[in-house]
Amino acid sequence: MTHVNAIAAGEKRMEEFKIESEPFYLPINDEISLFNIAYKNQLPLMLKGPTGCGKTRFMSYMAYTLGLPLITVACHEDLTTSDLVGRYLLDGGSTRWQDGPLALAVRHGGICYLDEIVEARKDTTVAIHPLTDDRRVLPLEKKGQIMEATDSFMLAISYNPGYQTVLKDLKQSTKQRFITIEFDFPEASLEEEIVMREAGVERKDAANLRKVAEKFRAMKNRGLDEGVSTRLLIYAGILIRNGVAPRRACSTAMIDPITDDPDIKKTLEEIVSSII
Repeated sequence: MTHVNAIAAGEKRMEEFKIESEPFYLPINDEISLFNIAYKNQLPLMLKGPTGCGKTRFMSYMAYTLGLPLITVACHEDLTTSDLVGRYLLDGGSTRWQDGPLALAVRHGGICYLDEIVEARKDTTVAIHPLTDDRRVLPLEKKGQIMEATDSFMLAISYNPGYQTVLKDLKQSTKQRFITIEFDFPEASLEEEIVMREAGVERKDAANLRKVAEKFRAMKNRGLDEGVSTRLLIYAGILIRNGVAPRRACSTAMIDPITDDPDIKKTLEEIVSSII
């Protein structure tokens, strides 16, 4: 494949990551203006907050608003630097280079979003460091090249402090390379609006689900490792909209996903019964 053809193929791949329709998103604070400043000034961005509080939806919304491709990488412990940056592939009797998702965004412009970065291997995480300072470069060690990021490239990561342990946490040398927007679950009225819109339920149902979630979240670190997410409220709302009894919907979408402990389950079921 010639250099010109490779560029054209890369640009075509980037079109696949364009978001065609506007995602629904309600601002919680000043996150939209902070994102715009970060993008304009080529600052790497970290979104910090609990699972299911809207970080990924926010990224989709901002990518759509700015007309940028969004390449999302779900980080995990088996993700290698080659998975992220690229590798040589066999092509007939020869080999050809194929950019990984990070290199693709660096080369052609767009947002590369590394979701749950703390799940990635430490040696993989280190590969992003040269992109997070004023160099904005990505070493392609297997090619013996250094790739400079285009002006429209942005690196973003998400980080859930609730998952940190002695063995699995984000190093300070990585954290301090990013500006950070902290997310949390929306305030009551906003969360109800989100559930109503996303699940298609009446305000009464959305309000009850939000009250249940509030009680569940108060049990974090008192039997529950993590509070129930806005995402799970939406799932419960969808079940209710489709004819599932509200208490059963809460059990299926809000209790069973967050605990296996029978005593904790019983406590959560009693909370649901007191509200619904």
